[in-house]
Amino acid sequence: MRVGGGRPGSWSLAARLMIAQGLVLVAGILTAALVALVVGPPLFHEHLLQSGQGADASELAHIERAYASATTLTLLAALAIAAASAVAVTWYLTSRLTSPLTALADAASRLSQGDYDVRVQPLGGGPEFDVLAASLNDAAHRLQTTEVTRRRLLADLAHELRTPLATTTAFLDALDDHVTAWDADTSRVLHANIARLSRLADDVALVSRAEEHRLDLHPDLVDVPDLLRAVAASGAPRFAERGVTLAVEPGRMPGRRSPGLVADRERLEQVLGNLLTNALRHTPRGGSVTLAAHQDADTLRLVVTDTGEGIAPDQLPHIFERFYRGDAARSGDTQGSGIGLTIARGIVTAHGGTLTAFSAGAGRGATFEVTLPLR
Repeated sequence: MRVGGGRPGSWSLAARLMIAQGLVLVAGILTAALVALVVGPPLFHEHLLQSGQGADASELAHIERAYASATTLTLLAALAIAAASAVAVTWYLTSRLTSPLTALADAASRLSQGDYDVRVQPLGGGPEFDVLAASLNDAAHRLQTTEVTRRRLLADLAHELRTPLATTTAFLDALDDHVTAWDADTSRVLHANIARLSRLADDVALVSRAEEHRLDLHPDLVDVPDLLRAVAASGAPRFAERGVTLAVEPGRMPGRRSPGLVADRERLEQVLGNLLTNALRHTPRGGSVTLAAHQDADTLRLVVTDTGEGIAPDQLPHIFERFYRGDAARSGDTQGSGIGLTIARGIVTAHGGTLTAFSAGAGRGATFEVTLPLR
């Protein structure tokens, strides 16, 4: 019943259970034998004397031999019954324990080899095994989701790189073949594509740091109305150029004695800037975008609302995924890296807050809400 070498640590569970039961059985038999053969006869002899039997009576020796024989037979019968019971109980417990453990070990082995489709069915070994199986299934699901995301990330990253690289290569080939000359337009195109590649590299690095909780934050007390005004002023030229109205509604701000917002202001400006850029990208000329702030009991909500193309219900769960694209994908276009919303969510999460999106459907606008704790 051993598995592996001869050391006890390499023995199977069944072998160890059998040995443990055997040791308990031997200890019990030895104890019973000690009591029956060493302590029992003197006590029995004393009781015979107290009952009126003479010390030299011939019946006394016969009675004591009968007692010894009966005791020996009883001990042997008890030993046989106990041994049979121990074997039966050990076999039953071993089968109940090793079957689910074997299934869990097999599933863990397949999972370690990259088979993320593996799932463990209810094992019937008790609530502890069911909890362990559920945890293993959850880990397999998370790894499977991570693997799908990784593959999609690599494919989308290749797609994002392909366009600027192809454009840059085409212009360089044209310059080498003297099809075009170096002029202001050529310089502008090449610098724009290099800038796009650089921005993509920076954004991917920022997303990685945010999702791994490695953002370098410098928290301080933030003046929320001033934050909103600064973000709006920074984005105003782009909104004016696109013919989209940008409105700021400070809402009800914390008073002097109320808890304040302690955060990294530069990072929050980046979050709101990404949300405004996303809203502008999907709001047609003549539409409007509103930036507002509202204080609740112990939280501050920064809200960006637009009257743009909206988000379909089936796309809402995915819009914060890196490089996600849908019919009305709000996470990227040819002017962005496609991970602005992912970066925003990572920064908000690093501040202990949440970033959520709402939309009544396609063509009905969208709302992005940043919720941050007040301290």
